[in-house]
Amino acid sequence: MVNKQEILKILARELPDIGPTLNFNSTFELLLAVILSAQCTDKQVNKTTANLFAKYRTPRDFANLTPEQLGKEIKGCGLYRNKSLHIIKTSRILVEKYGGKVPDNLIELQSLPGVGRKTANVVLNIAYNKPTFPVDTHVYRVSRRLGLSGGNTALQVENDLIELIPEKERGNWHHRLIQFGRTICTSRVPKCDHCPVKKFCKYQQGKKADREI
Repeated sequence: MVNKQEILKILARELPDIGPTLNFNSTFELLLAVILSAQCTDKQVNKTTANLFAKYRTPRDFANLTPEQLGKEIKGCGLYRNKSLHIIKTSRILVEKYGGKVPDNLIELQSLPGVGRKTANVVLNIAYNKPTFPVDTHVYRVSRRLGLSGGNTALQVENDLIELIPEKERGNWHHRLIQFGRTICTSRVPKCDHCPVKKFCKYQQGKKADREI
């Protein structure tokens, strides 16, 4: 049986607390940065938003742009045509329906174009200090490999992590598991020799079993 608490203890010791790696100065900027981060590195997003947020800051600013104008600004982030449309539509909704403010609940956030459950949970956790646990591809992969969750969907993994991680620590653990997934427990070629919890890892055990066969 997987000793989940021992895994958490080791990871907490080996990986320092880190905050968000996206740069932002407001809840709205955070929302846009997370939308832009889909299939893009945080480093590239920060490079893009450094120029973008110097020109446009408020939902009204973005609501007045055309998709072509915004697309030129965010082209480096990939999927820029869809992201441009989503950001402009979301900005217009925020202006018209919410007085320019970003909603502070999951249902209303998910109703915004380009905002899925993970993005909504990031905004709720970071901007509004809600005890959510955003699950991206790194968190999903790491949690399943280490046996922190046996879920087959992001929602199942999210529910398992919420049950496992105390409310006040979920933000730190979200960032910690992402960092671990980016640096050690990578998708294609994980650095198992440098992993402090490899003895617990289902992926590592699977490779050992394959060798024995």
